[in-house]
Amino acid sequence: MSKDVIIACDFNSKADLMAFLENFKEERPFLKIGMELFYAEGPAIVKEIKARGHKIFLDLKLHDIPNTVKKAISVLSDLDVDLCNVHASGTIAMMEAALEGFTKKDGSRGLLIAVTQLTSTSEERMQNDLLIDRSLEETVMHYAKNTKTAGLDGVVCSPWEANRVKAVCGDEFLTITPGVRFADGDAGDQVRIATPQKARELGSDYIVVGRPITQAADPVSAYRRCLKEFLGGEA
Repeated sequence: MSKDVIIACDFNSKADLMAFLENFKEERPFLKIGMELFYAEGPAIVKEIKARGHKIFLDLKLHDIPNTVKKAISVLSDLDVDLCNVHASGTIAMMEAALEGFTKKDGSRGLLIAVTQLTSTSEERMQNDLLIDRSLEETVMHYAKNTKTAGLDGVVCSPWEANRVKAVCGDEFLTITPGVRFADGDAGDQVRIATPQKARELGSDYIVVGRPITQAADPVSAYRRCLKEFLGGEA
């Protein structure tokens, strides 16, 4: 398993995405396609980006009754994405159904992970808005254990929770961590954030970075800086 930086391509059109990717002449970075772009352009955008040589994290956070999620993700599996996700709060049964639907008849599949709590969610919001009366850390760890029980490959969590997830679920259990910003950058709407270097130290396997790269004056330099800080001596 190789650590990597995933660029969050939160664009609302193919034109904007392609204009961004034109900056990259040598690299083919790992890309996250989320709701905004997928809903605007549909499955075709995934196929086109895969054909250009990029790995794809399809970030749609499926959350519904088990049968609906199973059927939906079986359609997504035909896109041959490298990484896909569901919400852990959908229950173990839903995640098991997702895993079954994501697995092709020949047994192959991409990585399947689950969202614990969004990095925009503070403990206060979780308790007051969602009426979850446990601590944020306890809730995230419980969701992570449920995800492992369901047979998934890892979770989306804050960088600050990555080491604890590893302690609870094992070193091979993946931690994919958004909420990463440069030390001299803007936090935006994220609450539980860390720098790329700190995310590495905390045990993140993949970091998801959007605006610090996509809105940078020089996106390629920002991407390379992120890789260097996250991978350290491996970059």
